[in-house]
Amino acid sequence: MPLIVVTTSPRVAPGLLSRHAWQVLQDGPVRTASADHPHLPYLADAGIAVEVVTPDPAALVREAVTGTVVWLEADETLMRSIGYAAVALEDPPVIEVVPGSYDLPGARLLDLVAVMDRLRTGCPWDAEQTHESLAPYLLEEAYEVLETIEEGDHAALREELGDLLLQVAFHARVARERSDGFDIDDVAEGIVAKLVRRHPHVFADTRVEGAEEVSDNWETIKAAERAAKNGGDAGSVLDGVPMGQPALSLTAQLLRRAERAGAPADLSSEPSEPAEGLGGRLFELVRQAHAAGLDPEAELRAAARAYRERVRAWESGGGPRSGVS
Repeated sequence: MPLIVVTTSPRVAPGLLSRHAWQVLQDGPVRTASADHPHLPYLADAGIAVEVVTPDPAALVREAVTGTVVWLEADETLMRSIGYAAVALEDPPVIEVVPGSYDLPGARLLDLVAVMDRLRTGCPWDAEQTHESLAPYLLEEAYEVLETIEEGDHAALREELGDLLLQVAFHARVARERSDGFDIDDVAEGIVAKLVRRHPHVFADTRVEGAEEVSDNWETIKAAERAAKNGGDAGSVLDGVPMGQPALSLTAQLLRRAERAGAPADLSSEPSEPAEGLGGRLFELVRQAHAAGLDPEAELRAAARAYRERVRAWESGGGPRSGVS
């Protein structure tokens, strides 16, 4: 006879169980150690009695030798104890795990939302944060993600993406408290709608021949979106370019947007007036990088990292360290 352990996901609505799990629970008897298990009311409605007991792994295994026993929910510690008790018997019962519900991809984001709610109401520091006070952390975490990508540190990338995701969840949680606010579901709904709208070759019947045509369609759709927002006026192709970003990436983005709009090439040529000075020369370098298909921000960062390594090598070779006379 078996000992059947039914597991459920706390991220799936109570009562939504697999057919196999319902059959096992109906055959019973069913026991659990969780008096507040969210499925208990639904099982009671279905006429399934569940006895709440203190788990005794050895007793459960012995009982399962002569009859079926169903246990609702077991953590890793309990499962390990059941395994130890089973191997101690000469003729142990079959131990079966029946998943009652499964996490879908993205289900762990529900945990993040719940933790963020708890922090916002239970931590004095988290409770007093605003969009403005959090802004520096958003930039910091974004740059840390960039650094792990540049260094090829994929193990660290997972952690840094989590830190960046926290900023998104935090801002959405703060926004929820405003009278004109929104929440994380609104944020997700907005980006899902945008992705579907801008990918008609995936979600509709538009046909494309390659990535270049996808990019052209993307710009056409964005222009239509701008016109819809501005009462029919398509506005400028440069609308939406964040002017607060680093100057190199700002210039590169302006050049990309202008080029896609068909702006004359001579608009990006280096001005001849002496007043432009160093800024004009830097702009011309960015233009040259753009023409060569290079990211000027990434190129300068790579050069800066190489310089950092040369300075470190110089220091380790006996050169004076910063701040030491």
